[in-house]
Amino acid sequence: MSHQPRVLVVEDEPTIADAIAARLTAEGFDVQQVHDGLVALDRAAAWDPELVVLDVMLPGLDGHEVCRRLQAARPVPVLMLTARDDETDLLVGLGIGADDYMTKPFSMRELVARIRALLRRVERAAAASEAPAPTVHVNGLRIDGAQRRVWSREDEVHLTPTEFDLLACLAARPGTVLSREALLAEVWGWADASGTRTVDSHVKSLRRKLGAGLLRTVHGVGYALEVGA
Repeated sequence: MSHQPRVLVVEDEPTIADAIAARLTAEGFDVQQVHDGLVALDRAAAWDPELVVLDVMLPGLDGHEVCRRLQAARPVPVLMLTARDDETDLLVGLGIGADDYMTKPFSMRELVARIRALLRRVERAAAASEAPAPTVHVNGLRIDGAQRRVWSREDEVHLTPTEFDLLACLAARPGTVLSREALLAEVWGWADASGTRTVDSHVKSLRRKLGAGLLRTVHGVGYALEVGA
């Protein structure tokens, strides 16, 4: 990016917040940090960050509620931090609009890589919105690439930006099994074996919204969008 992307760090542990802010600043980001959920909402409204790094456990409002309100006000990429390696907790975060998550403790190098990947996806989505995008019909789904909207039969299904990109990637090759590594590279823009669980969690979130039968798991390989009725 030619400018300094604005990243808001919301973390109530000062040591962790300072370490994240210092690393991101060294990597060329414009960083502000806050330590409270309510303050985070006010700062986001005033500063208009391009990405939010958001801890789940916060005073004032927890990270899930902060994420929900952020997305309701103005969709922004959110990378959530959690101290609990709990699949249910992670699915809640993804379900209310988070784009990615990392479990503490984490590598600063990986954090930077994931932030850059999320920002690249925003750039790609903006570029794609200026070009004609097809509407895909498959297995009862209507996927409007131009409007980034999805319908299941007659009902619109609200997906997060990451969920939409993942579904669109699978729908572009219906019936074809795509490996977790291929999905990481195409949807997230990075490849690292430690990220394959991120793919799994987003697939689970899609199944909750679209129905369990639409996405087929090929154990040890990856996923495919079914083409049958």
